[in-house]
Amino acid sequence: MAQGDGIVVGIDVAKDKVDGCVRKLSVRQTFPSTAQGHRKLITWLRKHKVTKAVMEASGGYERGWAKTLRAAGIAVRIVDPKRVRSFAQSAGRLAKNDVIDAEMIAWFAETFDAAPAQCYDAAREELQTLVNARQALLDMRSKLHNQSEHAVPPPVQQMQTRLSKSIAAEIAAIAAMIKATPHFAARAEIIESVPGLADVATFSLVAALPELGQVNDKIAAALLGAAPYDDDSGRRRGERHIRGGRRKLRNAFYMATLGAATQHNPMLKAFYQRLIAKGKKPKVALVACMRKLIVILNAMIRRGEKWDPNRYAIR
Repeated sequence: MAQGDGIVVGIDVAKDKVDGCVRKLSVRQTFPSTAQGHRKLITWLRKHKVTKAVMEASGGYERGWAKTLRAAGIAVRIVDPKRVRSFAQSAGRLAKNDVIDAEMIAWFAETFDAAPAQCYDAAREELQTLVNARQALLDMRSKLHNQSEHAVPPPVQQMQTRLSKSIAAEIAAIAAMIKATPHFAARAEIIESVPGLADVATFSLVAALPELGQVNDKIAAALLGAAPYDDDSGRRRGERHIRGGRRKLRNAFYMATLGAATQHNPMLKAFYQRLIAKGKKPKVALVACMRKLIVILNAMIRRGEKWDPNRYAIR
């Protein structure tokens, strides 16, 4: 049963419909992805006095439903599908369909009702969409660049050049929109003051790690996915591994750290080289650099300070 107050609904989201399950009341229903379906869902939830809805991240299909629910005064929590599936498997529930998934989401929500959830921020959701769009354009530009290395007829070259210029303009426009929001711009300015951290890492951190500066260092590293976890049993002492965290953010930050630790940040570069000299593998050393860097950024944003190599020495 729920650990907190109120009644929870689990919602399984598909492209053309959602399945809702209020496990506590043993009721469930399906609603089409239409304006009428949205209205019927709200009516159904109010009838059963539901105060909180939990759904999995579903490639963006969940956003419209979440917006409708929040507008109706129902709290919404978006959870990682992998966590729900692992929970279902641990409970011995191997079968999977939309109705079962809705029930499992509800059960998961009831079991972990006390778990902290990220507060909804409409501006940050829009920012995350912009960051994702920007990354897609960067990937497209990279693909065009690779294609341009091969001999092609002049008309194709001209087309590739026009596309590249258009993509570059769109990327610049997105960056300008992000920096036009004062709160985000202030955080971005602090992050970009660190040698080696440019737009990609900066925008990813601002959009995907709003907790930065508000949590302790261990939580910051865990949210990034750079915290080491034990693998011990009895007398056996296994290797520590990083796991979890926010995958897309971790990937972007890893690439930024690679550049900072090998080229652009003298202090981080010295730390990286010391680890290599001690026999650490390059990837292990880079993860250690990621952890150091996110801890420093956590302190910088908490204090509202820009990069100062004397204050934030890496040992």
